[in-house]
Amino acid sequence: MNASTQIVIPVVVYLAASIGIALWARGRSDGATSQGFIEEYFLGSRSMGGFVLAMTIVASYASASSFVGGPGVAYRLGLSWVLLAMIQVPTVFLTLGILGKRFAIVARETRSVTITDYLRARYRSDTVVILCSLALIVFFMTAMLAQFIGGARLFQTVTGYPYAVGLALFGLSVVLYTAVGGFRAVVMTDAIQGLVMTTAVVVVLLAVIKAGGGVAQCVATLRDIDPGLISPTGPNNAVPQPFTLSFWVLVGIGVLGLPQTAQRCMGYRDSRAMHQAMVVGTLFIGFMILCVHLAGAFGRAVFPELPAGDLAMPTLIVQLLPPVWAGIFIAGPLAAIMSTVDSMLLLVSAAIIKDLYIQYRLHGDAAAMPVATLKKASFAITAVVGLLVVVAAIEPPDLLVWINIFAFGGLEAAFLCPIVLGLYWKRGNAAGAITSILGGVGAYIILSLIKPDMGGLHAIVPTTLVSAVGFVAGSLAHPGKEN
Repeated sequence: MNASTQIVIPVVVYLAASIGIALWARGRSDGATSQGFIEEYFLGSRSMGGFVLAMTIVASYASASSFVGGPGVAYRLGLSWVLLAMIQVPTVFLTLGILGKRFAIVARETRSVTITDYLRARYRSDTVVILCSLALIVFFMTAMLAQFIGGARLFQTVTGYPYAVGLALFGLSVVLYTAVGGFRAVVMTDAIQGLVMTTAVVVVLLAVIKAGGGVAQCVATLRDIDPGLISPTGPNNAVPQPFTLSFWVLVGIGVLGLPQTAQRCMGYRDSRAMHQAMVVGTLFIGFMILCVHLAGAFGRAVFPELPAGDLAMPTLIVQLLPPVWAGIFIAGPLAAIMSTVDSMLLLVSAAIIKDLYIQYRLHGDAAAMPVATLKKASFAITAVVGLLVVVAAIEPPDLLVWINIFAFGGLEAAFLCPIVLGLYWKRGNAAGAITSILGGVGAYIILSLIKPDMGGLHAIVPTTLVSAVGFVAGSLAHPGKEN
């Protein structure tokens, strides 16, 4: 048996297990009413415990950039990027601490199943609902495209099999288990994927440190290559302070505006589960982010001449681990990509079925749609959307990293202020939300296209200011529209 086959077998077993979980989750919705099926399929009947909640937020947040792009940048910029990446540590704590309790209470009171459900109940505006649904569909499908391509390329690099084989195996598996199992399958596989990711990065980091002669020797080698690799600002001041500020907004505060993580705040069982998840999730994501980026940075000491940083993690896995173990641990990066895609795919399906079709075609009455028809429609929409993205990924475009960042920034521009300020500021209203969405998304697109000199700041920083000012100004200018 050749090395490529030994690598592929564990990956296939892992994907098959994910589909098995989906079939189990599908059985949980049998006998449910239409409304019960919606809550089960799109929110898992609000039954997540603390550990599952923590791991699904961690897994949904982690993506191709966490396991491929991030370590690749750390390979080029050294320990400065490891320091910057640790800004992501409070992700779970911030999400649950700021959104968790209040969001769960409001969602249960209004029977909200999706982020758009909450926005409809909060602002009572069709315009807000339609704008947010369209933004979610467009930006999520863009982000999913980058994730599918990243997963297929990772599979191709590690196994040597053609890109199309990786895309078909990886893409179709994710689409199938998400379409069949819904939210419960997604969170259960997310929990497993979180454990796989954490185990994988620890093993790879230990292998890198061993190959590099120990931590002290790795640091000394990096210093010999370029002293900037062990400085806080990186080689040639590649990580300036304004960019650090931007990163705090983009992956720190801005995470509160990502629907795939905010959605998790609706699905946990009780406040005890939320508090457990805040601790467990913070520990897991901090440990995982530190290990994977240190592996990328120290990998420069082991393989100093890789042609591209994105090859760092695949190279480390293939070169430093036996083939079977490489196959087991390549599931770590694939799990990160899968857990991001499945959350996005389910939310796009929910936006189409729940937020648009049922709301405007059936006037919000889910009972008007027989549960058997609803099940078939949910499966069909989820599968069709996923397959469309897979087809689009057959001819992959360039600049995938920037497409992915653009998509996440667009989601934050659209959702951050309407979600957070809507929860905590009673005077916020539909006029403010509409102004915030249009101003924020418009500013983000313009700044991303023309790329003006902003002294090292990313477009998300001025975008967030425009969005916040628009929300406040629009709300104060139309006080009669308060809820």
